[in-house]
Amino acid sequence: MNQKMYFNVASAKEATQLISIQNGSLSSHPRDLPLRLAAPLLAWLLSAGMSQAVAQDLTRTVVRIKPSVIGVGTMLKTRQPAVVFVGTGFAVGDGLSIITNAHVIPDKLDAGRTEELGIVTGSGADSVSFRPARLVGLDREHDLAHLRLSGTPLAPLALAEEGAVAEGQDLAFTGYPLGMRLGLHAATHRALLAAITPVVRPSLSSRQLDARAITQLQRRPFAIYQLDGTAYPGNSGSPLYDPASGAVVGVINMVFLKGLKESAVTNPSGITYAIPVRHVRELLQRSQ
Repeated sequence: MNQKMYFNVASAKEATQLISIQNGSLSSHPRDLPLRLAAPLLAWLLSAGMSQAVAQDLTRTVVRIKPSVIGVGTMLKTRQPAVVFVGTGFAVGDGLSIITNAHVIPDKLDAGRTEELGIVTGSGADSVSFRPARLVGLDREHDLAHLRLSGTPLAPLALAEEGAVAEGQDLAFTGYPLGMRLGLHAATHRALLAAITPVVRPSLSSRQLDARAITQLQRRPFAIYQLDGTAYPGNSGSPLYDPASGAVVGVINMVFLKGLKESAVTNPSGITYAIPVRHVRELLQRSQ
């Protein structure tokens, strides 16, 4: 007999009630399922149920996350365009503190022409709002920066507790891939925590060590999150968070490049790195 199995399960509890076999049927009681069918089937159903729950959690969490995620940029009124996007940031603490990457902060502003650092919101290059901010803390070792706003606070994101993540965990990050080229519409990407690795990636020879890698080797080693997820230029400074709670576990700061810098867009590796959130806490404590 050519038998085929079909199942459409809303939850693991309903598994035994939704099983049918072409030209016949199985009992809905789990004791009557052959062991060779029951164990793999229930494992698949539990996995599918968990995946569905994670997807529903993320849908709800993104709604809460997006108002807290902003662009970081500079404004110079005599420049065209006046506002230039440099990276992503997010609000924490009292809603007036912004966390981003140190590498997105310009080394120098044109003080003579009153260039300002701040946050950028809006929908694109022709419709942006700029709000000045002060740089109050910089941690180049861990690639983090702390900005302070004045005025009305933003909705802050919660920081996860130490040890809140483990390898194999599903995570997500929200930011502005390619910045204002796609309009300032925060985009969310899934990521799997593939490994917790040393911050310096291994090199096949000393010739492949650049100045940044050599500097990191001379400092105290620290762990960084390696993600199976694709980030783009503009995502630097994006919050990495738990899909269920929205608690921030890290800050996106770099991607592994297959070739030249341009390949991050045309041929992404799918390997992204993030700074653990404990370094954000340390920076906030030092720069209060």
